[in-house]
Amino acid sequence: MKKHVDFTDKELRTAIRRGNIQFGGNTKLKIYGLLNCSSGKRMKRANRVFFETEEEALAEGYRPCGNCMRSSYQKWKQDAEKG
Repeated sequence: MKKHVDFTDKELRTAIRRGNIQFGGNTKLKIYGLLNCSSGKRMKRANRVFFETEEEALAEGYRPCGNCMRSSYQKWKQDAEKG
């Protein structure tokens, strides 16, 4: 997990182009999603973190975004209900 505040804009663009960052997350809500998600674009920079993989986000205790990752969210929700 990498914090947005630790990157300059140029470093961030480079990391995204190289594939080192593929998902963004919100530290307050513990939600992660795609970088182009309209919900994710509205969050404050101080609350934004980045993940290289979906597995990394899940391991950190984040859940998929219900907006941009609907199928992953539904699977996560079903698994959570099973206990």
